[in-house]
Amino acid sequence: NVPKPMVPIGNLPMMEHIVKLLKKNNITEITALLYFQADTIREYFGDGSAFGVRMDYCQPDADYGTAGAVKFALNDSDDTTLVISGDLATDFDLSKAIAWHKKKKADASILLTRVENPLAYGIVITDDNGQIERFLEKPSWGEAFSDTINTGIYLLEPSATALIPKGQNFDFSQNLYPLMLSKNMGLFGTIMSGYWKDIGNVDEYRQVHLDYYNDKIKLELDGKVSEQDGAVLIKGSNVRIDENVKIEGKVVLGNDVTVGRGTILRNCTIGSRSAIGDNCKIKETTIWTDVRVGSNSMLSSAIVCNRTMLDDGVQLLDKAIISDNCTIGAGASVRANCKIWPDKSVDAGAIVSSSMVWGEKWNRELFTDSKVTGLALTEITPEMCVKLGAAFGASLGKGASVVTSRDASDTTRLLRRTFISGVLAAGVNVSDLEAMPIPLVRYALSHGEYAAGMYMRHNPADFRQLDIIVFDGSGLDMQTAKLKKIERNYFGEDFERATLDTIGHLTRLERVADDYRNDFMNNIDVDLIRSAGFKLVIDHSNGASSQIFPSLFSLLGVNATELNASLNPRKFSVSSPEQARTIVQLSAILTSLNADLGLALNPVAEKLTVIDEYGKPIDPNLLLLIVVDLFLQTHKAKTIAVPVAASMGVEEIASRYGVEVIRVANSHRDMMEIIRSGKADFVGGTKGGFIFPEFQTGSDAIMATAKLLEMMARTNLRLGQLRTEYEHYIRETASVPCPWSKKGLVMRKLITKSATQERQLVDGVRIFEDDGWVLIVPDRFGASFNIIAESTSKSSTTELVTHYRDFVKTCQKD
Repeated sequence: NVPKPMVPIGNLPMMEHIVKLLKKNNITEITALLYFQADTIREYFGDGSAFGVRMDYCQPDADYGTAGAVKFALNDSDDTTLVISGDLATDFDLSKAIAWHKKKKADASILLTRVENPLAYGIVITDDNGQIERFLEKPSWGEAFSDTINTGIYLLEPSATALIPKGQNFDFSQNLYPLMLSKNMGLFGTIMSGYWKDIGNVDEYRQVHLDYYNDKIKLELDGKVSEQDGAVLIKGSNVRIDENVKIEGKVVLGNDVTVGRGTILRNCTIGSRSAIGDNCKIKETTIWTDVRVGSNSMLSSAIVCNRTMLDDGVQLLDKAIISDNCTIGAGASVRANCKIWPDKSVDAGAIVSSSMVWGEKWNRELFTDSKVTGLALTEITPEMCVKLGAAFGASLGKGASVVTSRDASDTTRLLRRTFISGVLAAGVNVSDLEAMPIPLVRYALSHGEYAAGMYMRHNPADFRQLDIIVFDGSGLDMQTAKLKKIERNYFGEDFERATLDTIGHLTRLERVADDYRNDFMNNIDVDLIRSAGFKLVIDHSNGASSQIFPSLFSLLGVNATELNASLNPRKFSVSSPEQARTIVQLSAILTSLNADLGLALNPVAEKLTVIDEYGKPIDPNLLLLIVVDLFLQTHKAKTIAVPVAASMGVEEIASRYGVEVIRVANSHRDMMEIIRSGKADFVGGTKGGFIFPEFQTGSDAIMATAKLLEMMARTNLRLGQLRTEYEHYIRETASVPCPWSKKGLVMRKLITKSATQERQLVDGVRIFEDDGWVLIVPDRFGASFNIIAESTSKSSTTELVTHYRDFVKTCQKD
């Protein structure tokens, strides 16, 4: 929630300590290179006059590396330049370093220090004169040839900065300094006395405070200093300390702080406008601003961030961290080393023994789009899965039955079993499919007497994360109302458990694959496909579709070359680079075999990536247009549905056949709902998923493959012939950072701005322009807005994206 240079040390941002150090050393012309939450830094420091310096700012428009960014800020300066990080803690005598640099007539000087563990830093060796002979960036212990490290503080002459190319990624340690060594330039290093610490993690942040309390670093803090009985108190204005308060060691209090009677403060920092109750014990703890600590609480070596409320009798044990806007109930205890992420609530009397590390959730939801997503074995742990399984089962009621399945990985195998344990403990029966594609789970649910289903997989976009997807009894993604019930059970833990004689039963669900195949064949024109004699290349991504497809191919008379067709418990996801290599491999094999089609199924067999007969990959948005065209040529339809983000080409194609187009939200749940309602004869997605309602109500890549072959056979067309008709649509996307707290503001201003324009308010705001459209939609998972624009002109599309990206940024400033 805060850029690292603005994290407080002794109630002042660490960057302010650097600014004070620079001013103390008569360096008053300062340029701040900005990146993350730049406005926060600009607003705090302004023009620098309040700090006795002149401050300006520079924000590179790309990643130019450490040296390249400095060059971007300097342009062609002819001054000696000092480079220092805004997230260091140091009290180096910079004036002494500058005098040494000038005396050596150096082209560049690196300020050095010695540390016990140099592995995280750049190691440097100098000769007796201080000239650098050798350095190595972030070595292993086998490469650690010194304990003298590069502090990242540099003095540069124009002769050095002239070597940095403009507008290119260029690094000090990897590029500039090796180049200077190769040219035998004056590259020097001087070992500094004094304190230096790179605050790269929370432990280092905590240690800086301890070092300050123990007088290892000199910091210039705001406030009045007083000493009594060997203790030092530094307090701001309007501080109220009640009777019998005991101060030990060194204590820093911000402005408008209140401390209740009988409280003991030892080596701690308390931020402005914070209130400490009666009879508390707080030691070696850092508390930020606007914090409330209830009476009789005990905080030991903890960090408490802004606007957090601790009720009476709370215990925070060693190295606990409570983030912004949290509420810790009365008598609750947060055990050592536990982290509570922002906007969390801990119930009264609760004992938190593991970190609450769920990602940023504006409304504290556990589910997003009918699934729980988190880091495997870090956020989604065996313990968490047992608890979630029990909450899931309890929401259904004792005696209910559910279907479960997973992808092929060992991780989901482990965690699915713990989830099942929780379900059984709630008195709910489980029919397990083991490793099967998602379409078979949906099929089993829609053809059986089940209350719900669950599928566990690695997230397609990030293999480190897991998705726990829940379905209703008909195979659709579960409705919001039912998800809320599971969430209440999960967070409240006040549901009834099963007794010994009502515990659930676990069975293996047999014959689903056979029933699926039989029903599948009844919904396909087998003779038509067989007569076409298709030749395919298909990649199963080591997913369970390889268990279904081979028998279907033989029945359909398809000559298929199959890749990655075995279940691999260690190969559970496809990263972007791997996917790119897969497509290249598919294309090469397809063209060498003169095949009709190339297909890559995602590991859970919901979505397709398609290669045409010429070996050219088809973008998912273009694929949607091709499939819509083929479908309307071969099927009678009144209405089709597509997501609001789909190409305007869908309407162009549909108009030729007199078919209505319904736009739905950009979610699989909404796509399935329109099918179940009977309002659409076909649904096509923008990510390679298609729903053919006569067989399934959800995306099924296996059925989509067969339907694609059937439509190609019926029209005698190939995809490469069709794609040229729809490649004139130009599409661009952008992501604009936006705090969760500002999303509502931005949406309100978008609605007002577009009130007189043609628009759709299905999911976000889709605004129609003269020759195109733009969709502005808040991201479901992150603090950002997504912008999608399309027209038949690249310049128009770029103009749309730029205009609305700037608009979203401007809205946030109000």
